[in-house]
Amino acid sequence: MAPRSTPPRFPSGLGPSVNHYTSGTVLVKPARRGLRFLWLFLPVLLAASAAAAQTSPAGPQLPETIARSDNGVTVRAVRLDEALDLDGELDEGIYETVRPASGFIQIEPVPGALATDQTEIWVTFDDDNVYVAIRAWDADMDIMATEMRRDNVSLFQGNDIVGVVFDTFYDRRNGLGFIVNAVGGRMDGQVTNESQFNRDWNPIWDVATGRFENGWTVEMAIPFKSLRYPSGGPQTWGLNVLRPSRTLNEISFLTRMPPARGAGAIQQMSQAATLIGLEAPPSSRTFEVKPYLTSSATTDVPGDLDHVSADVGLDVKLGITQGLTADVTYNTDFAQVEADEQQVNLTRFSLFFPEKREFFLENAGTFSFGGVAISGRNAGSGAAPILFYSRRIGLQGGQAVPLRMGGRVTGRVGPFSLGVLSIRADEVEESAVPATTFSVVRLKRDILRRSAIGLLATGRSASSTGAEANYAYGVDGTFGFFENLTINTHWARTKTEGLADGASYRAQLNYNADRYGVELEHLVIDDDFNPEMGFVPRDDLRRSFAQFRFSPRPASLAAVRQLNFTASINYVENGAGVLETREQTGTFQAELDNDDSASITYTRSFEFLSRPFDLSRGVTLPVDSYRFDDVQVSYSVAQQRPVRAQFTLSRGTFYSGHKTTFSVSGGRVRPNSLFSIEPGYSLNAVELLEGDFTTHLVSTRITYTMSPTSFVSALVQYNSRGNNLSTNARLRWEYQPGSELFVVYNEERDTLARRYPDLVNRALIVKVNRLFRF
Repeated sequence: MAPRSTPPRFPSGLGPSVNHYTSGTVLVKPARRGLRFLWLFLPVLLAASAAAAQTSPAGPQLPETIARSDNGVTVRAVRLDEALDLDGELDEGIYETVRPASGFIQIEPVPGALATDQTEIWVTFDDDNVYVAIRAWDADMDIMATEMRRDNVSLFQGNDIVGVVFDTFYDRRNGLGFIVNAVGGRMDGQVTNESQFNRDWNPIWDVATGRFENGWTVEMAIPFKSLRYPSGGPQTWGLNVLRPSRTLNEISFLTRMPPARGAGAIQQMSQAATLIGLEAPPSSRTFEVKPYLTSSATTDVPGDLDHVSADVGLDVKLGITQGLTADVTYNTDFAQVEADEQQVNLTRFSLFFPEKREFFLENAGTFSFGGVAISGRNAGSGAAPILFYSRRIGLQGGQAVPLRMGGRVTGRVGPFSLGVLSIRADEVEESAVPATTFSVVRLKRDILRRSAIGLLATGRSASSTGAEANYAYGVDGTFGFFENLTINTHWARTKTEGLADGASYRAQLNYNADRYGVELEHLVIDDDFNPEMGFVPRDDLRRSFAQFRFSPRPASLAAVRQLNFTASINYVENGAGVLETREQTGTFQAELDNDDSASITYTRSFEFLSRPFDLSRGVTLPVDSYRFDDVQVSYSVAQQRPVRAQFTLSRGTFYSGHKTTFSVSGGRVRPNSLFSIEPGYSLNAVELLEGDFTTHLVSTRITYTMSPTSFVSALVQYNSRGNNLSTNARLRWEYQPGSELFVVYNEERDTLARRYPDLVNRALIVKVNRLFRF
């Protein structure tokens, strides 16, 4: 598709800033030789990766601000004589005298072609702020902007946005992202090792948006105090900018990006442009103090208790160096955190619930181990263990444990990433939970262009099993070669006083190009592997996994953007060599040009139960070998639609009988940018020789957003398996940058009552904090 010729995409007198570009489709060739001979020629790959480090092209000379060459893209930042007036108008003189950086390149639907509607950017700065101004051209003015709530995932998935990411240490693998839509909704987050995006990092920055006759505009002001970078003076950073067009179903970037990752390629910092000309102020130590006050009234019906309480606490942030930050927390409180979304578990293994507590979320990617995500969309997926899982801190047997005091140091020192955390949990006499100190140390060293090696150690002073202490430690490596080949490895060991030691090791290869994909993994987890500050979905296993994908883009099917044919096998033995699980799966998926998708999956399974399995109340499966088959069909409505959802139906044999599953997930009804309803439903109808049962899980999240800094929401959930109806309602108001007011109401009811659900417990909580920045 050629770029649109009208209306003009550049202001009068200014042409496009692209001088070295030929439009066309780029075919990404799979590195078959790298896959075939990976282990034999690993030293060759290491040398090739080192040699692939790019030399930045010569910087552009003003009034030009972008230069493109075979070595990459360079963008020049421009110093301002006075601060920008943040109004979204783009009417200052700088926009007339300095040419914008432009020439955005598609990643979807035609990789390598110029964007249909171009985007122009200016990066400027003064002594206090980095400014990013963007003019997003849109010929049809059909702009999708339906989300104002900060950090809501719908902003990224279903809105017209611009996303800016800075690699402030220019390590080509980590970054800081700032995302804005046309009504001022914003998202910010940390990119870690090109693979994780932590949207719970919330720095102080400001933004204004506007409209003009052929599109929309953005002006961002990001204080240097909100960033971490090398010592003051001339800077070299990485920079990339993302621009999805929802009406065209098109995604473009400032630089040419590999198409396999879609909009997620914003995390691939090794392909970002080089930003020069920026001058940062001399290093100053960040010092922030954030006290809080909370008051609550609770009712516990079974205990016949009413309780009113008040408490205070404090968070302190101190910049040790320009790259290292220390955080101290006293009397940590998480009353404002949204409740977990409930899940129905019909497996023998533990479910993963994401961390939602702010203290543990900032810089969470520092503590990831072996390439396993601990935050973001893919967190907890797969069978690989998570050596540090922060939800083990402050929770015991599903009950909250007070956290008295803790500290954390995170950041970078040259090529090293460092994370140290220690926190003390109080004793809970009624639950026989002793006072416990939780500690973790993480050190990682960048090597080559996209690789790193590191170590991680955890310890808790009192084991949950009653032993005196529990420790875990391990070494890991993540290696990136070419554009699409990654290798993740780890070796870890645990020690619990009075119990046997256990170990785990893993080697995973992932080749993820646009047209072909291959994943190979071998994972071992001993029966005695017991990281009590970690998460192990399943222990005592020897897992071998292989997956192959073919994803053509058929030019002859106008309504289809890409087809995906995927086949995989999962083979799991226990430590004694007995086969326990074998899954053979085949999937066909069609991604439509309107961004809808449809798929059908066939799974053939074998399960051996070495001990009786309590599947549901009154339904126990005996020791035996089971074989069953399942067919699943799914249809997903595009994120940008006013009404969207994913519908899934599956039917097949299940252990000694049959199972039918129907679900509606990712549902969202949004009539405007202020109000939304997010319904969800899942049904499991199980018919077995041992007994029949049906589960229903219904959830609805209702949100009203008054402004980008305030909203009220309610999450209502009904779970037939636990016969409970729960409500979590929250008001959040950021009354000034970094300072917030929360009002939270929680309620749980028992649905077994004859007339109406009986109250089990409820709580009303008010919390206010205030940020002081020095």
